[in-house]
Amino acid sequence: MTSPDLTTLDDLRAAQARIRGKVHRTTQGSSEYLSRTSGARVSTKLELFQKTGSFKVRGVINTLAQLTAVEKARGVVSMSAGNHAQALAWGATQLGVAATIVMPATAMASKVEATRGYGGTVIQTADDLLATARDIMEREGRTLIHPFDDPRVIAGQGTVGLEIVEDVPDVDVVLVGCGGGGLLSGVAAAIKALRPSARVIGIEPEQSAVMSLSLAAGSPQRLQVNKTIADGLAPPFTGANAFAHVRALVDEVITVSESQILDGMRVLMERCKLFVEPSAGAAVVPLLGPHRLIPAGARVVPIVCGGNVDVAKVATLFAPTVPAP
Repeated sequence: MTSPDLTTLDDLRAAQARIRGKVHRTTQGSSEYLSRTSGARVSTKLELFQKTGSFKVRGVINTLAQLTAVEKARGVVSMSAGNHAQALAWGATQLGVAATIVMPATAMASKVEATRGYGGTVIQTADDLLATARDIMEREGRTLIHPFDDPRVIAGQGTVGLEIVEDVPDVDVVLVGCGGGGLLSGVAAAIKALRPSARVIGIEPEQSAVMSLSLAAGSPQRLQVNKTIADGLAPPFTGANAFAHVRALVDEVITVSESQILDGMRVLMERCKLFVEPSAGAAVVPLLGPHRLIPAGARVVPIVCGGNVDVAKVATLFAPTVPAP
């Protein structure tokens, strides 16, 4: 079995041209607190301010732009816990394309409502999301827009990396939350093409460490249990395209605990004044104190994403624990 082709700089540049003017070019922020705590020079990539609250619209728009007229007329289908669902619903609506998104029965109500609000048709199920989406694809003739394992999606997400190098040309370390690996794959392709000396580090929850499991096994794997609070970093499997990129281009993938994710989320909210979802908290965990991955004085860019917060859920995450009587 041959390995999938890796995303090239030409692919990334083409994606950047396709999405220009259709999505935000997000800004670089700064954090004195994260810089002081880590001993590094930290510049945050504020992707939570992207349209629909996450980087996902980049890959969606790059993919939709390449569909044929016939494919657009037939509509698209996908599966997502929330951020890709919202991005696809919004992007498809902009182009007049019908979009159906399969979401977990346990998906956050706020993300389901937002997806419908952007114009998407939502089907919630307790069954396998990909199998359900494929069934719709075959039955209705729709095009499947994979949330993370399509080369067009990876190239679109990689435009985040292009912007990082444009804004922080001396970057030494890029920290990327890892779910399915689409963002990590695209960003790594961009960083290694333009700034080969920089390290790209993926961060995934211990409770959803499917990429780490896949790297250890040497092939894409599937999780049987997935219980992290960071639903944006909780895919049930790793795809062949993302796995190939991460294995070839990413310097290291580490795992972080649920309490560390909450610590990162709390710091971003309290110190950086950024109202983020748990997925964003994972990306800054290596900056919360001295860490072997972050050399003193290094120029570090964590990608802060996303911003689709369920207020009621946040309240329960940070609720004080009452001791048992």
